[in-house]
Amino acid sequence: MNYNRVILGGRLTRDIEVKATSGGTTVGNLGLAVNRKWRSKSGEAKEETCFVDCEAWGKTADTMAQYLHKGDPVLIEGMLRLDQWEDTDGKKRSKLKVTIERFSFVGGGTKQGAKSEPVADEESPF
Repeated sequence: MNYNRVILGGRLTRDIEVKATSGGTTVGNLGLAVNRKWRSKSGEAKEETCFVDCEAWGKTADTMAQYLHKGDPVLIEGMLRLDQWEDTDGKKRSKLKVTIERFSFVGGGTKQGAKSEPVADEESPF
């Protein structure tokens, strides 16, 4: 059983940026804004937004880029992945992101004939 599983619902912070790897596989990069609302002990309404970087591969990336745009709501399922590198100053850097395996359209219907169900994809390279 794979315990590295995350499910998030939110809105796209930008249009999906799609590129092809040197091997011809499509990869889409996107940002997701996930809101949390609650009331403080004094009854004051509070809200906090978490911004999450995500990537999708292959058919999932192509479908998301075709039908989803900045501001659209989406439900994603995937796994957490930690990227690590050294910057130009030699400092170690890292970034946590979600590799999307499935997604669902959310909201008032579908766009341009898109199906409102999860899209399974071939294995990502990770």
